[in-house]
Amino acid sequence: MTRRRLHVPPDRIEGTVARPDVASLHYVADVLRLPPGAALEVFDGAGSAWDATFTGSEFRLGERRPAPPPGATVWLAFALARGEKGDWIVQKGTELGVSRLVPWQAERSVVRLEPDRAAERARRWRRIAEEAARQCGRADVPEVAVPGTLAAALEAPPGFTRIAFHAGAGAPLSGLVRPGTPGILAVLGPEGGLTDREVEACLASGCGLATLGPRVLRAETAAVAAAALLQHLAGDLG
Repeated sequence: MTRRRLHVPPDRIEGTVARPDVASLHYVADVLRLPPGAALEVFDGAGSAWDATFTGSEFRLGERRPAPPPGATVWLAFALARGEKGDWIVQKGTELGVSRLVPWQAERSVVRLEPDRAAERARRWRRIAEEAARQCGRADVPEVAVPGTLAAALEAPPGFTRIAFHAGAGAPLSGLVRPGTPGILAVLGPEGGLTDREVEACLASGCGLATLGPRVLRAETAAVAAAALLQHLAGDLG
């Protein structure tokens, strides 16, 4: 049977006690119907996990277990897409070990978000990332940025390898991932691809251009394929 897990953020953990919020307590007591004394795993979303015992109102924690580091620190910058495609990218990206998800407004994006809606969309995606982390066994939860511009999406720490995926033009991915790189920023456009102006902006920021092969992929498929390939090249998958 799959082990029950619960996310309790670091600011609600003190010493050997984790105090869930109202929603989490309702989930454990009323949805899962766990009695006092039940065992489960608590993780803080920042890389630590504990065996825990439910007391009826809080959790008593055992020894802390740090999570093993991922094979690569991957940031996934994906263009806004219609419907639930963004939900799917966030969910599957979390399962694949992506560290940060950065949605951005592309010139060809059909979706247009005003600031209030962009903030609400980010909150929704953070909840999806938290739930995906709980289900897949991660002890950390990836950061999800508020949807913004391509310029903001291209920002990354010094030393990061920047890769823009561009259909029909680019090098094989294996030739762009440098051994020992501190992180990788992968930039993916919407259905219809990056515009010439967006490609120029990516190149100006230091991106190498990569291709995912000869087939035309949906935006959400391309994002997940890119994340999986990068983790594979880094040794985290396969």
